[in-house]
Amino acid sequence: MIVARKFLISGRVQGVGFRVFAEAQAAVEGVHGYIRNLPDGKVEVQVEGDQESVDRIESALRRGPAGARVENVHAESLPPTHRATGFYIR
Repeated sequence: MIVARKFLISGRVQGVGFRVFAEAQAAVEGVHGYIRNLPDGKVEVQVEGDQESVDRIESALRRGPAGARVENVHAESLPPTHRATGFYIR
């Protein structure tokens, strides 16, 4: 089953390689979407793919890369678009 989720991640998540980390995880899992830094210091991630892959991405985002300190992850389900757009850094 294809699912889509949006994540807002706060903590020490900018300037620590979080976007590159997420891009690499997305490539491993074969999911589509994007990641971007927000002006308030958070990171926004939107991911679409099969349920298990999206769950594994969520686990990775909750850990973050070695230099990050993830304090909060707000997850929200979205309707899947079923478009293969790849995963990119905005």
